[in-house]
Amino acid sequence: MSRSWGDPDVIRRILTGCQTWAVVGLSTNTDRAAYSVARFLQERGKRIVPIHPSAPTVHGEQGYASLADVPFGIDCVDVFVRSELAGPIAKEAVEAGAKAVWFQLGVVDPDAFAETTDAGLAMVMDRCPAIEWPRHFGRE
Repeated sequence: MSRSWGDPDVIRRILTGCQTWAVVGLSTNTDRAAYSVARFLQERGKRIVPIHPSAPTVHGEQGYASLADVPFGIDCVDVFVRSELAGPIAKEAVEAGAKAVWFQLGVVDPDAFAETTDAGLAMVMDRCPAIEWPRHFGRE
């Protein structure tokens, strides 16, 4: 099962096809992985949307308290929260009409994976786009 969580074809499809990335857990804390991964995505031409209860502006992008508050379409929901909190966020991503969900390194919820993919979304778990990008497209 875990192999399908990081299917190379799905990873490539998300990295190339998703332009607007809601980054759940992104704040102004520069010591957190979400901060540097969001910057990485921006540097590759992706629009990032900070999702955090305090709704901070990060990397020049307006933040929102929840996915439901975002007034435009989201392609991928990138999740930087503990595994036990990630399932409800995946459900919100489905409800928000996202195309994909990406659970970061260490974030695993097999039930959320099944529910999300059954709903027709692409999904990756326990991976990081900043690590996967050079694996699939080389260093820039």
